[in-house]
Amino acid sequence: MSDQTAAQDSGQHEGVIRTETRDGVGVIRLNRPKALNALNYDTMVAVVDAAEAWERDESISAIVLTGSEKAFAAGADIKEMSSKSYTEMYQSDWFAQWQRLTQVRLPIVAAVNGYALGGGCELAMMCDIIVAGEGAKFGQPEINLGVIPGMGGSQRLTRAVGKAKAMDMILTARNIGADEAERAGLVSRVVADDAVVDTALQIADTIAQKSRPAAMLAKEAVGAAFETPLAQGLTFERRVFHSLFATEDQKEGMAAFAERRDPTFKNR
Repeated sequence: MSDQTAAQDSGQHEGVIRTETRDGVGVIRLNRPKALNALNYDTMVAVVDAAEAWERDESISAIVLTGSEKAFAAGADIKEMSSKSYTEMYQSDWFAQWQRLTQVRLPIVAAVNGYALGGGCELAMMCDIIVAGEGAKFGQPEINLGVIPGMGGSQRLTRAVGKAKAMDMILTARNIGADEAERAGLVSRVVADDAVVDTALQIADTIAQKSRPAAMLAKEAVGAAFETPLAQGLTFERRVFHSLFATEDQKEGMAAFAERRDPTFKNR
């Protein structure tokens, strides 16, 4: 992967991530290896800014987010927030900017090697597909610090793996391996450690070959399943399905199917 520093990484955020683009795919690599990619404020802003910039760039259709071989992200930056008061945390609404990442409409694929703990596990769960290396470890150990998950772990982990396993992980701080995470529904695919990034790029490239509007709306429709009652979700899905008949890509996709050829999408 290229070490090109992100164009978005300017000023105080320079260097905490590195980015590149590959044929319609934007790649973000967390770049704090000495801190095992601990997620500090600058990293949060840089990741979100890069993803939002690519959402506005019609040449980019999917994003890959990865870390290093040792750690996707070993947690939030404890040193940065350990001395903060309740008033400071509440008034700044600490971690709230991560919510912007979940609002990026492009599909995001997490490529996880090594540790994805605390905020790292929560960051992976903000993504739409998680590819994990065989040696990856997932966990929410915040209780060992006298706190609870603060970047969505108590909510997204429970939705992903169910109450019983979420309670086990959050209350005991037990880490789980990639195979258990896949069985529990937390991880999409488990591959060899040295194949994680390539697999994530292949998935993102496959998505990028599809209709960009359809992929964005598919992500929105699946996401709605976790936030709406079933009847409302089914109605929303139908409305999204109907709306895609206003696109050129729908006409091209169905014509190509009938003509037994590959579609050429124009993302319109």
